[in-house]
Amino acid sequence: MYELVVDPVAEEQIAALPDEALRPLAELFALLETAPWSGEPYNRAKPRSNMLTHAFGERGLATYVILEEQRETLLVRLEWP
Repeated sequence: MYELVVDPVAEEQIAALPDEALRPLAELFALLETAPWSGEPYNRAKPRSNMLTHAFGERGLATYVILEEQRETLLVRLEWP
């Protein structure tokens, strides 16, 4: 199990999400706490990097960093175009 930590910028982005994004976001949070390595590499040239992205809902994209030694997932940015 990983602790999910949300960056202040990501908190602002969460507050701005439409209602339709909240349920998929909650599902993403559960996934980031249990299986954060299931995402895609942020930089495809460095596939073993600890910075990943994960889609959520129909249009959302989360960017996060896994801090393995601390067993933390740091959510740094959210996009919902």
